[in-house]
This record gives sequence, C-alpha cells and structure tokens, in this order.
Amino acid sequence: MSLAVTRVGEGPVSYLFLHGLLGQGKNWSTIAKLLLPAGSLLVDLPDHGRSPWAEDGSYESMADAVADLLRELAEPAPVTLVGHSMGGKVAMLVALGHPELVGRLAVVDISPAETDATEFVRYLDAMLAMDLSQVSTRADADARLLEAAPDPVVRGFLLQGLQRTDTGWSWLPNLAGLRRGIARIGGWPAASGTYDGPVLWVGGDRSDYVTRDQLPAMRALFPRVRLVVVKGAGHWVHADQPAVVAETLRQWVSATA
Repeated sequence: MSLAVTRVGEGPVSYLFLHGLLGQGKNWSTIAKLLLPAGSLLVDLPDHGRSPWAEDGSYESMADAVADLLRELAEPAPVTLVGHSMGGKVAMLVALGHPELVGRLAVVDISPAETDATEFVRYLDAMLAMDLSQVSTRADADARLLEAAPDPVVRGFLLQGLQRTDTGWSWLPNLAGLRRGIARIGGWPAASGTYDGPVLWVGGDRSDYVTRDQLPAMRALFPRVRLVVVKGAGHWVHADQPAVVAETLRQWVSATA
C-alpha cells in the first residue's frame, strides 16, 4: 500500500512521524518545523488523511506499509521513527520487525498493552451520527460534536478530518472501518524479540495512557528505553507542549548520536 506523505525540510530525512487514531501526518507539522533544518516525513496511516482505505487494518499491515515506505524514501541512514498513540504502536512494531530501518524510536503517550478505547468510541459514534448534508459551516459541525467532545482542542483535532468538496462536506478518515476495528486498534498484537536501539518514551502528566507500572513490559521489548513525562500535557502531548517535545527530541537525538 502506498501511503500519503508530506515532507518538511530540504535536507536528508532524519525523522518519520506517525499520527494517532483519527489524526493525520500534518498533526506533526509544528514539531517538524521546530526541528528544522532536519528533514522530516509526515505520514498519513491507512484509513486516515490522504492515504488509501484498507481492507486489513491490523497493526501488522500498517507496520509493513510504513516499513515499505522507509525502504523507498528514507535515505541513506536509518531514521528516528516517532509515533503517537495508535501510531506509536505501529512504530513499535516497525522497530521490532525491521530494526535495520530504525535508528531510534520515540513512542508518544502509548504503551505496548491493551488500551481503553472508550473515549474514541464516543468520538467515532458522534462523527458517524452527524448528518453532513445538514452541516452548513465548520462552526456548525463543531457545535454538533460538543456533547461528545467538550474540550475545544479535541474538537479542533477531530474536525481536521472534515473537508469541503464540490458536493458538500465529507470525512477524510474511514470512520465506519475504524469503528468496526476499534477493539483491534485498542489492543496490542503479540510481539516478540527486542529492539536494541535507543528508545524515548514520552508521556503526558495529565494522561493515563503511560504509567510507570508499564515500564517492565516496555523494557522487555525495548531494553534501552528512557521515560520522559511532560508537565502540562494530556494525551496529545505534542499539541499541548510542542516546544518541549521538539527540544526533548532534539536533545535525545544529539545525546544518542
């Protein structure tokens, strides 16, 4: 599967970024710009953004698609692979299955474990229930998501997937497919082996997706893991504290060069 990619920076590719559920590669634009002059690839995962919708939405198939992309586009050295939430699970599988392609791994606010997807079920159900033929403006769509997503930052994130076309409004992500696969997305596939490169594990102090009692499971797969908790950040750590996340990545890359 050919994935849609946005490139930031003119130099060799140093970073490849993967977004979370209902996101897009461009969610990482601010971080990629803060990391200039390093070159970055911002990837739309299957069923999201401009990438194709997939019959098989498994983590294994997503990881294989990202590995194929790395072989095609990342040159010449292994990249720093960064993934948030669902994208973090994909990134972990890429590193475990294709360690030669990953120079470093950064996992943002997710663990190698089953995740409670109740929050995203609520978002998906509200988005699917929205009658787009009755939506006149983006502000109207925002109001229709208010009950399911009271946080305006979260609503803004979800509405990035709403586009205006010649025939009206439509959603970029494959909402129905993602809703059908939500149990799989919340899960964690059986993973074996280890990735022995440097691993940065970033959590938000207002999020419960990463906890210290998950550290043994993380270390079992990634022996060189370093945990950093970002103050003032929830699950969308890179949106809440972009300057802190970018500088943390920059210093970690420099320290592990």
